[in-house]
Amino acid sequence: MTNTDEIPKALKISKKIIEDELPKALKPKDEEMENELSQALEINKEETEDELPKALRTDNKEDIVKDKKAKKLKIWQKIIITIVILGIIGVVTLAVLLYGPYNGFRDWLITSAMTTMSHQYLATWFYDDETIAEVMNRNKVEETNEITDTSLTVIIDPEEEEEIEYENEYERQILEKNPGNEDYKIIEITGKGYSGYLAVIYDPSRIKTVYTKKLGTSGQYLTTMAKDNDALIAINGGGFEDPNFNSNGAHPLGITFSNGKLVTSNSYNGQGGLIGFTEDDKLVLGKMTVAQARELKIRDGVTFGPFLIINGKASNVFGNGGWGTAPRTAIGQRQDGIVLFLVIDGRTVTRPGASMNDLIEIMQRYGAYNAANLDGGTSSAMVVNNEIINDPIDSTGAHKTRYISTAFILTKGEEN
Repeated sequence: MTNTDEIPKALKISKKIIEDELPKALKPKDEEMENELSQALEINKEETEDELPKALRTDNKEDIVKDKKAKKLKIWQKIIITIVILGIIGVVTLAVLLYGPYNGFRDWLITSAMTTMSHQYLATWFYDDETIAEVMNRNKVEETNEITDTSLTVIIDPEEEEEIEYENEYERQILEKNPGNEDYKIIEITGKGYSGYLAVIYDPSRIKTVYTKKLGTSGQYLTTMAKDNDALIAINGGGFEDPNFNSNGAHPLGITFSNGKLVTSNSYNGQGGLIGFTEDDKLVLGKMTVAQARELKIRDGVTFGPFLIINGKASNVFGNGGWGTAPRTAIGQRQDGIVLFLVIDGRTVTRPGASMNDLIEIMQRYGAYNAANLDGGTSSAMVVNNEIINDPIDSTGAHKTRYISTAFILTKGEEN
């Protein structure tokens, strides 16, 4: 039996009414009559509760608490079931992408991973050596065997004033200089899945190759190289040896020239080759020895690739080129001598980067007659007035670049 504190308010009121309506002589005067009246009211309470809806009965409180607990348990069960279902869908989707009939994702993953410094495990985790080799062979860049014909480049004196009729919007962007800046122009580049910057250099005689001051011991940041050499603009240069994918940029690949001095003369068997400027300021691309480079009077150059365009002829790109999609750096020269520094950002969901085909299309769009891919990934950076203007992202996802071996810079002119 519930105590009187639990008696519904309606019953307590009923008691008061009964007492008020009794004749004075019949009103309880002692404890015995009080007890009899209370017992009667208790019976009335039980009968009244029987008539109340189930949700209002006092003996239903425990059932209500149990129902709430049961509902909470069901919600958690639903959440767990949903997570399990989503997990199964995710696993199935990944399996289809990795091993299904559509090879686009598989090719992208393998080529992107195998051409990075530190992420090849993303391919080797899921595929055997035979599969990786087959994919890499199907996606490749077929370069021309030519060497740049320097006679086809006729450098126009940047000081000459002339009337210009622009063939298209891209020509206008290149040739129309910014007021007060005769040295360079920065053009923002955007495309499907990438964005970046194109630096237009009007005087090729002021482009130099610089290298780490700690050659053989450690690379340096591009910003440090730019400051040390008082550069207006700098981009990262050639590749470097990277055993176990943890190199600090101490050893440049292949042949390196800086201001006419031979800096390195290592063997190189990868795509591309020497990317250098001659003493008469023309960009030369070719697979060559040190002796051949000296015959061509190379004054500044690095080694990397693949070559994108030689003598106006673009390389043939099969599939995605075998280099996947990633941050990129490239260099090119137009027939009028203007040099193009290109840096493309990547490694985000909406902006994964550029392929070799993308680089070729951009360089052709802006009139490059000779162009080559430089080191990419975390190395890709452009420095203008000692500040990085693009957004390099390293292998951990941090927004920063890494130590590199070499760089191309635009030096200051006498007026600077």
